[in-house]
Parts: sequence; structure tokens; C-alpha cells
Amino acid sequence: MEKISKKAILLVAFGTSVPEAAKAFGEIEKRVREKYRGTVIRWAFTSKTIRSRAASQGTKLDSPATVLRAMAADGFTHVAVLSLHVVPGVEFEHLCRNCERFQAMSKSIEKIEIAMPLLGNSEDLKRVSKIPAGKFAHPSHDEGSIFIGHGNKRHPSDAIYATMNHLLMESGTRLFTGTVEGNLTPDELLPGLKAAGIRKVTLVPLMTVAGAHACKDMAGNKAGSWKSVLAKNGIESEAVFTGLAENPDIVTVWLDHLEEAVSKL
Repeated sequence: MEKISKKAILLVAFGTSVPEAAKAFGEIEKRVREKYRGTVIRWAFTSKTIRSRAASQGTKLDSPATVLRAMAADGFTHVAVLSLHVVPGVEFEHLCRNCERFQAMSKSIEKIEIAMPLLGNSEDLKRVSKIPAGKFAHPSHDEGSIFIGHGNKRHPSDAIYATMNHLLMESGTRLFTGTVEGNLTPDELLPGLKAAGIRKVTLVPLMTVAGAHACKDMAGNKAGSWKSVLAKNGIESEAVFTGLAENPDIVTVWLDHLEEAVSKL
């Protein structure tokens, strides 16, 4: 007898230890359920640290491998995986390797299609760079906004943030991109900010959710935070604690990636 196809969607995020920020995941799931009615949707989180913290607080969060094993046991044959990471960095690479190994070993799941992260290619960069212009463009010539991503100095994906910074600066709207652990440090951006006459900025997370990095490394009071370094250099800042997952236009980009993956199942 011909094997019956059974499809599912797996949403994968890094995770967050900030409960308020985690609510954004619910909004994404709502959008996915509206688009794929009747399709089973499950969650997995790539950060071992986040999963451990959640477990210590009585909440069980599963890794992608754990969820894929459960899906195989439940008889699913085709799975579309949506990466809710921002760039194809270390976490995304680990996700891809896990999915490839699992598909190779699984006797149940025939096909796993992985949707790219938010900034998966040059077209994504151009599209996403245009979204914040209307909301965060400043009428005053001495004000601007900096979109703060995670970044990783040792990974090629860090160049994506530099490209985003270039695109935003080209727009002439006094928008910039920085990172908390990448090459676009406050010191790197300060010359450009001063040259543009910026005296006040809005700090905006270029992260899926406004979690610990946004609260501490972006807008915290510690010496090395963006807020503190900018203040030492005479630039006032205020923070917006809204993650990318809370922006409907941004979520649409992720959903378009998911739609491409689903179409290949």
C-alpha cells in the first residue's frame, strides 16, 4: 500500500529568558495557524541555556532533535521547519545539521524542508531595511535610530549586519545598525553618528524578541552597554523594547520563507 503523507510545521527559535518577550512567539504561531489551518504546529528552541533555565523554573522547552523524534514517533512524513533566527549564523547551522542527520537516520520522516532565517539573502536585506524607515525616521536632523542585533565577530554572517547598516545609511533617514557581540560596536559607529550630527538616538532590537540582550547589552546601565557608551560620548538614548516578531510586516517575511519551504514538501 502507498504510504499516506502526513505533514507538520516546526517553528524554531533561539528562545528567551524574559517572559514578557516570549509572548511574541504566540503572535507568530497565531499567524502561522491562520495560514495553515488544520496543520500540526510544534515549537523547538535551539539555546541549551534557555532550555535549562526554563526547566529550572518548571517549564519544558524542547530542542529541535527532541521534537523531530516525537514527530517521527507520531507518524509525520514531511516537516517544514521555520527558522525564526535573524541571520544564518551558528544556531541556524546547528539546526540544519540536526535536520540533515535526522532525515538521514529516520525511518518515518521522508523529507524536511528548512525555511531560511529573516535575513537569508540580499533580497531579504533590501526588503527588511525598508520596513522601519516610516516608523523610526526622525524629523529632527540631530536624532536617529540604531537597530541592535546580536552579531558574532567570528562568523561570516556578521557581515549581514554591516550590509544592513549600509542600506539604512543610504536611505538618508538617519537609521543605523549595531550589534552586541559583533563587529558593529558603539565605537565603530560613533564616528558616523557624530559626523551626521546625531545627539539623540532610539535603540531598537534587531532581534526576534526583546530579551536579555536588549535589556542588558543594548539598554542596560552596565559600563559596556550601548546606552552607557553613547552617553559617555554625549549622545542621549531611549530604548524601544519591541522585538522583530512583534512587527507584522517583519513576520510576513518569515511567513514567505515558510511558504516556500511548505511548497517543496
